Amino acid sequence: MKQKRVSLVEGQYRIPFILITSLFFLWGFAHAILNVLNKHFQEVLDISKAHSAFIQMMMYMGYFIMAIPAGLFINRFGYRRGVVFGLLLYGIGSLLFIPGQQLLSFEFFLFALFVIGCGLTFLETAANPYVTELGARETAASRLNLAQSFNGLGCICAPALAGLLLFGSDGQTGSGNVALPYICMGIIVLLVSLVFSRVRLPEIEHHVEVDPSGKRIGLWSHKLFIFGLLALFAYEVGEISINSFFINYVVEQKWMNARDASVVLSFGGLGLFMLGRFAGSWIMGRVRAEKVLLVCATGTVLTTSVVLLNVGWCSLAALLCGYAFEAIMFPTIFALSLRGLGSNTKRASSFLMMSPVGGVVGPFLMGLVADYTNMVMAFIVPLIAYAVVWCYARKMVYNHENV
Repeated sequence: MKQKRVSLVEGQYRIPFILITSLFFLWGFAHAILNVLNKHFQEVLDISKAHSAFIQMMMYMGYFIMAIPAGLFINRFGYRRGVVFGLLLYGIGSLLFIPGQQLLSFEFFLFALFVIGCGLTFLETAANPYVTELGARETAASRLNLAQSFNGLGCICAPALAGLLLFGSDGQTGSGNVALPYICMGIIVLLVSLVFSRVRLPEIEHHVEVDPSGKRIGLWSHKLFIFGLLALFAYEVGEISINSFFINYVVEQKWMNARDASVVLSFGGLGLFMLGRFAGSWIMGRVRAEKVLLVCATGTVLTTSVVLLNVGWCSLAALLCGYAFEAIMFPTIFALSLRGLGSNTKRASSFLMMSPVGGVVGPFLMGLVADYTNMVMAFIVPLIAYAVVWCYARKMVYNHENV
């Protein structure tokens, strides 16, 4: 059933929407570059796959630890200051790669990534709910998918750039300076923070939700929010696990070397990911977000199953198609989980931004399974995660149809 067409972004919010959307590219770049660092550090520092997963673990521990403080900060000081503070932490963490390169210390690199993760937590806790509020409720998921599409663009650029800098033409780790992409990123981010410190973003006022007796309704009374929180965690487990070991998987299958794999990850997998978000935003202007999520969740379960069947190049094709299906999951689950929360929105956003701790759990489990079996069997981890997302999507469709 088609839904009534309404404006994606209200007129008075178009400039704020454009400014906030620019931030999505920056944290997409920060996340995607980790997928190349993972393989790079395995070779340079001679560490196992499970050990290299600490790269993702430290970044996403920043989300888990800083999410609630970020929510409290934004609730008190507003969206704009939350964005500026997040950009400052992001920039500082990036520039910490300069002494990290001199020391060539894995622990110091992990600390720098933790600082970046804390900065990204502030950015995402502010930007994601802010975008959902810049228009009609029924277009919130479509609007957030559009903004998140530029996250996909950052995801494309990062592995390609880092792969060219860190891997030689033979696909082996070269003598590239791992700090160089982070220095460039740090400078750009600090300049963007200066811009946001000078612009004015309108604050969104939320209504206070009360029950028939006039008592304020608490956040944890919303069962669908709790299910959404679990589904978002599961999505992060699936997505980050696959991203972390994509290069390992295709190299161990002897399909290509690490340098070529980083390019395929950028323009194949993450390119489809970006196109999936643009397409998802367009489709959700015409079809309810819950139904789109269910179709895409079914797609990820099927494609990951094909990878586990290990049927040669068909498995690689299925893995790449999985990127297109998973593309709309984070913004759609996020928007659906915030639906109808009123004055609980900012607080709910901070809890939702704890979900990237799945990026700690998933890669570690997948690396552990890979170390004890092989990279193909390790895909059981994202398969289970996507099954949880499917259950959430099915529940949301059922809930809508029976209200």
